[in-house]
This record gives sequence, structure tokens and C-alpha cells, in this order.
Amino acid sequence: MSTAVAQAFNGNLKKALAGLRRIELDGLRWRVFDAKGQVLGRLASQIATVVQGKDKPTYAPNRDDGDMCVIINAKDVCVTGRKMTDKFYRWHTGYIGHLKERSLKDQMAKDPTEVIRKAIMRMLPRNKLRDDRDRKLRIFAGSEHPFDDRAIEPYVMPPRQVREMRPRARRAMIRAQKKAEEQAQGSTNNTKKGKKRDNKPEAEISA
Repeated sequence: MSTAVAQAFNGNLKKALAGLRRIELDGLRWRVFDAKGQVLGRLASQIATVVQGKDKPTYAPNRDDGDMCVIINAKDVCVTGRKMTDKFYRWHTGYIGHLKERSLKDQMAKDPTEVIRKAIMRMLPRNKLRDDRDRKLRIFAGSEHPFDDRAIEPYVMPPRQVREMRPRARRAMIRAQKKAEEQAQGSTNNTKKGKKRDNKPEAEISA
């Protein structure tokens, strides 16, 4: 790494370069993933595929042929539903009754890079290659990283495939629409009846 790139990087350089000497970088590509606006689980599944080398025709489960993965903008990753407050990370200190927990919201405020790392690592098989694949993950909270001097390839996320609505859900939606239409028609009929009743006394008085 050039000294100019190292000086331009404002983050923890020692942590960013930790363990690189133990990785055989010959023949590996440097893939950059932008986590801004991406859903956490879908992003982690794509990274897990690349870091295992499953996107290559030479993939073998007993070899570590995965590419280097640089993830930026980890602080801007998104989650669906109410996971930000309902999802918890739990661990035990080893002492009696010391079960600790931390919500996803608190973890994002403390260290957003660990959220993506946990999501990816929990998708990888638990074998001897796990530590080597963990070293290939370089996650940064911001948009800066110290690997600009490498031949970087931005990773393009595949388009999201929206699954067709299930028949049961479709029937429920149709029933809800019909019910809303009936309620709307009933409200209009009631207003018309009220106007007719109001007009009857005036006609009788005039007669």
C-alpha cells in the first residue's frame, strides 16, 4: 500500500490492514460493496457468496477461493420491518446470570461494521475455512477505505425479484377491497337518503 493512500485514510489503519499478510492475494479480486440503502440480509447473502467463491466456476467446498470483499457505508444499511428495535444480539460473559443483550439500534450506534460482519459470518459454514474467510472481509462505516491503490471492482447488486403474491394473500386483498367498496357505497346511499328526508317537509309546506 502506498503511503499517500494510507495518509488519506482517516479511519483505524491498523485495524483495516490486520491479517492481510496471512492471505494469499495472488489471483484474488477486490470487490467493493456499497451498503448504502441496501437491505442487510440481501447484502449479506451476496457477500457470503463472493467470499466463499461460489460465483466462480472453480468453486470447491474444501478450498478458499473467495475474493476480497470491501464493504463501505455500513452505517447506512437498512433493515425491514421493526428489526431495528425488536432484533437483539445476545452473549454470555461466563459468570452466573450474566446474559447480556443489545438491540440492533444500539449496535448500529456503537459499531455498525459488526452488524454486517455478524450477518455474513452466520451465513458461512462452520469449518476450518471460516477464519480465512473472515479475514477477507474489510468493513468500513463510512465511504473511505485504504485500498484505492488496488484494482477495485464495484459489485453491482442483482435486481430484486419480487415474488408473486400467494393465492391466500391475494384472496384476502380482494375481500378487503370489496369490503372497502361496499362501505363507500353504503356511506353514499346514506347521504342520499338523508337529503331526501330533508327535502320532504319543504315540499309539504309549500303545498
